[in-house]
Amino acid sequence: MDITILGIESSCDDTSAAVIRNNVLLSNVIASQAVHVKYGGVIPELASRAHQQNIVPVVDTALREAGVAADKLDAIAFTRGPGLLGSLLVGVSFAKGLSIARNIPMVEVNHLQGHILSHFIDLPDRQLPHPDFPFLCLLVSGGHTQIVRVDSPLEMRIVGTTIDDASGEAFDKCAKAMGLPYPGGPVIDKLAKEGDPKAFRFARPRIDGFDYSFSGLKTSFLYALRDATAADPGFIERRRADLCASLQATIIEILLDKLVRASKEFGITDIAIAGGVSANSGLRNAVAETGRRRGWRTFLPEFKFTTDNAAMIAMSGYYRYKHGDLATLDVAPAARIEQLL
Repeated sequence: MDITILGIESSCDDTSAAVIRNNVLLSNVIASQAVHVKYGGVIPELASRAHQQNIVPVVDTALREAGVAADKLDAIAFTRGPGLLGSLLVGVSFAKGLSIARNIPMVEVNHLQGHILSHFIDLPDRQLPHPDFPFLCLLVSGGHTQIVRVDSPLEMRIVGTTIDDASGEAFDKCAKAMGLPYPGGPVIDKLAKEGDPKAFRFARPRIDGFDYSFSGLKTSFLYALRDATAADPGFIERRRADLCASLQATIIEILLDKLVRASKEFGITDIAIAGGVSANSGLRNAVAETGRRRGWRTFLPEFKFTTDNAAMIAMSGYYRYKHGDLATLDVAPAARIEQLL
């Protein structure tokens, strides 16, 4: 029997709705918010206001593109957290309202688990490669950097996480220091292709286990810029491509070092990446090349599934609905991951 799920995602600055039937994506609509660009980062109050403006037309468009009436939905899956509380509240409240109005069950979804389970989405015209269980997923974004052991769609364990900054934050903060626009990660990725990744050397953390740290790298980068521009005010402009290439290479080296160690420790060779930073071409190439050398099966997400999207929320909701994990109307959004455990 087919299961049709409406997914709703509003954890940060993208309002998204998607419809999945079993694991086949029927629609995936995203409304992005350009208002934050001039501020160099997401402004939570502006984000929540934009979600309120976007949520109704985005959901309506997703249902129409999928050719599915609301009363034909088996469940509504929504992001409960982690994320910006004001943004999450819009999606959670809309899901509750639609649930009450149409008598449709609700399923709460952990945003990070959604990123991981995006690897199980298929498209109407083709089946995408899926990892086998167990597999390791390097989850990399502006807010999180984790290595997750995935034993089933409902059994996941964080085996390594950042103890301070996320990798995506390091990209964005260092980009801002060079005068690059927000979000800085894609700009660094583009400029890095023109630079020398060995031109500069920045600090690498020494953290036990599989945990990460990027605050030292960020500080090292900022001090390098400060010292170089004091002697040569035009330094950043002249060496921007080399700075980007060296920074990106350092971040990738840090990420892969722990991922390789985790693969050895657990004896797992199905390796996936997910999250916004998984769109970085340098990281994708490095994971694929490391996989070829080490005999991994590597899984790189479709670019449309790297950023925040409701397709991954619907996919995760599908598994939770099948398991009977339904949400109640008193469910509240959770800003931090600790509140979801």
